[in-house]
Amino acid sequence: MPSLQTALPPELADNVIRLYRECLRRAKFVGHQQHNTALVVDMVRQQFKKHMHETDPEKIQKLKDDAARGLINHILYESEKMTGRKFSGP
Repeated sequence: MPSLQTALPPELADNVIRLYRECLRRAKFVGHQQHNTALVVDMVRQQFKKHMHETDPEKIQKLKDDAARGLINHILYESEKMTGRKFSGP
């Protein structure tokens, strides 16, 4: 399966720390809108912390793809809200 990270800028997709920071930034944005910032940010932190000692390159790539998928989904969601146009689904 091809990596989803190609949809993100390479400076973000190739660096786990930058990917983590962007996930946290999006979590803070979503949390602020839903009035549960601490909960959403904590969920993101827990997922990254749970896997921080992973050494298997394939599993690391899968985890990075999952994080990228979350960012991409949020970007699409926000774009749909702004434009009123659906980008996904039938």
